[in-house]
Amino acid sequence: MLEQISRDIHEELPDNSEISRIEFEGPEVAVYSRNPKVLVDDETIIKELAKKLRKRIVIRSDPDVRLPKDQTMYLINELVGKEGEITTIDFDELVGEVVIEALKPGVIIGKSGDMLRTIISKTLWRPRVMRTPPIESRVIKTVRHLYQKHSKKRQDILRVIGKRIHRPVIYRDDTIRVTALGGFAEVGRSSALVQTGESKVLVDCGINVGSNSPNNTFPRFDLPEFDIEELDAVVVSHAHLDHSGFVPYLFKYGYKGAIYATRPTRDLMTMLQLDYLDVANKEGKTLPYEQDDIRESVLHTIVLDYGEVTDISPDIRLTFHNAGHIVGSAIPHLHIGEGVYNLAFAQDIKYAKSNLLDPAISRFPRLETLFIESTYGKPQDILPSRTECEDLLRNIVFDTIQKGGKVLIPVLAVGRAQEILVVLEGMMRDGKIPNIPIYTDGMIREASAITTAHPEFLSKSLRERIFHEGQNPFLAEQINQVASPEERDLIIQGDPAIIVATSGMLNGGPSVLYFKALCQDSNNSLIFVSYQGKGTLGSKIQKGITEIQMVEEGKTVMYHIAMGVHSITGFTGHSDRRELENYINKVIPKPERVVVIHGEESKVTKFASWVYKTTKRESLAPPNGTTIRLR
Repeated sequence: MLEQISRDIHEELPDNSEISRIEFEGPEVAVYSRNPKVLVDDETIIKELAKKLRKRIVIRSDPDVRLPKDQTMYLINELVGKEGEITTIDFDELVGEVVIEALKPGVIIGKSGDMLRTIISKTLWRPRVMRTPPIESRVIKTVRHLYQKHSKKRQDILRVIGKRIHRPVIYRDDTIRVTALGGFAEVGRSSALVQTGESKVLVDCGINVGSNSPNNTFPRFDLPEFDIEELDAVVVSHAHLDHSGFVPYLFKYGYKGAIYATRPTRDLMTMLQLDYLDVANKEGKTLPYEQDDIRESVLHTIVLDYGEVTDISPDIRLTFHNAGHIVGSAIPHLHIGEGVYNLAFAQDIKYAKSNLLDPAISRFPRLETLFIESTYGKPQDILPSRTECEDLLRNIVFDTIQKGGKVLIPVLAVGRAQEILVVLEGMMRDGKIPNIPIYTDGMIREASAITTAHPEFLSKSLRERIFHEGQNPFLAEQINQVASPEERDLIIQGDPAIIVATSGMLNGGPSVLYFKALCQDSNNSLIFVSYQGKGTLGSKIQKGITEIQMVEEGKTVMYHIAMGVHSITGFTGHSDRRELENYINKVIPKPERVVVIHGEESKVTKFASWVYKTTKRESLAPPNGTTIRLR
């Protein structure tokens, strides 16, 4: 197929474009040119070519004609001057990009993109301009280093992926099936296998972090429908471990295909996977994969923006849409064949505006089957408004401080942590609670760094606050990252404070250490702000247990829970029952079938029943191990 596409491209492009080679690089057809200015200056040439070939065409300068890196850096600084306040210039040789981070990116772009065109013309590197992140991220630096160090390997990876994507369709079989590998009639280890006559695509690959049984911890890869050697692509909706935590396992056992995710999801899931290994190792658990497998998954990851359509197999196109759950979270939309069938996975969605994100998208170009979560799927699962939740949080914090106690808020590092920090900082700025220290422990600061490094994925109002009003809540002077066990001890023994720590379900991490130190003092308060998975310590405490046994250094220690225990459910990144109903009513076009997933068995059943009664359309609530034929 590449030979035919190459002939078509050579026929269509001007003779003076000096094409040196044409390659499949993942979903893109990369055209390398020794005179790319001809093609860049007239964008209609490439647009028309892409339309004719029905492929994503990208123009790259031939490496031999690019200006040397040191000269490129010097020239960019000379062209831009001090006004742009450039902080970093990096290179991605694989795609011929120069990545420019600046405090004033608008200066680098220039009026109508004039400066960008000048940089391309003089250096033959394609600039990608980014706003300098307010907080430096170790993970983002590591990912960039991996891409630079393994540029040749990554190019080889993309070529292998590209050949698989662009292979000719052999079977004209319109059968479409979805097999439930995890996260069906349960919360955790989300994974679904989409099968067509030509392709097999995995949507999410998660771990049930709250499970104590290996049989319920990982996706059902033991099912006969799953064969890792036949897998074409893996689509990751968002970074939480119950959706991304098992991805590196695939590479441990020979997967060579692509991982598709948004840029924030790539960075955040890398952070969470590394942290998962660290915690599991400390707890003496068997590790399902190693750090090298995480590195491989990063090198195989292809990032997409919202709304960007791309081929991921010969007969499946993928588009990500905002899910409103955490930064970078997406609703994967799969377009199968030439308009044969369309399905979307709306798992972990928030169909309401939050302090961090805009609401989930409910409009799709086409849609026959919708998979939708039901974490809060019971009719009684109506959550209080954000205003009510913030008032309750304020009252608990204020009362605890008045008693001289401390507030412990266990959080997921990604999503709830940033939401709570924004709320607490706002309360202190408005004088609603005293200015006392807020200590963050675990991966929260790194998650916040990654979050603010991708401002285009945040809500418009928060972007305005951070970049135009100069109010970055994550940089507030009250917020302090805990750096050592000694500092942790001082906080526990010290004055009133708010402690925001991972993990959110008290199933490991520093939040458990704080809980053990604070739980027996009635002046202290514990506030749950996110979903507590079945079987976790957080779930047990939330249900009213007053004593808990823990094994420490081989001995059993009993803890009496005297601290105040509170649950504020409205800060969740999931839609409550009312929002789920609203989503079903508003989704366009109306799907022929709704498959209810990601919820406890009673919740998926009840919500699926409501969907059928309300829409008169087929509604399913299948368990794990089920294969559904969609067509």
